[in-house]
Amino acid sequence: MEPQARKETRRALTLSINGAVRHVHVPVHWTLLETLRYGLGLTGSKQGCDKGDCGCCTVMIDGEAVLSCLTLAASCEGRAIVTIEGLAEPDRLDPVQDAFDRCGALQCGFCQSGMMMSARALLDHKPQPTRRDIDEALGGNLCRCTGYTKIVDAVVEAARVIGQGTE
Repeated sequence: MEPQARKETRRALTLSINGAVRHVHVPVHWTLLETLRYGLGLTGSKQGCDKGDCGCCTVMIDGEAVLSCLTLAASCEGRAIVTIEGLAEPDRLDPVQDAFDRCGALQCGFCQSGMMMSARALLDHKPQPTRRDIDEALGGNLCRCTGYTKIVDAVVEAARVIGQGTE
């Protein structure tokens, strides 16, 4: 006798993502990362460790940097989610994205979205951070390609641009 196939329980969710209301039906156990990538096709947030160690899945929820691989999607209803896809304006890059590009802060790009989301969350709360603030904000984001110097320089540059009001 064959074991019965387990029926996967799914849930309808209404999520606010990048300023738009999105409806999705996903398994009840799915994380926000799985929902973004596989339920909604938003693949900018990367799937790395799936245990909160690397930071490449970082998004902002209600303005805070959050690891989407550790966050159940169902817990995000009624909250404002911003992914890397929602960071830029239609006609221009966000100052963080622009600074990362101009400073040569990234190489392979796998950590890029998580780094940028952590940096943006920091600058939203503290527009003129110290180097220590930057180190702390990026402390949960791993990059295997760089020595972090150019990444920190990019956050400093983004803070300068934001401080000038040319954002």
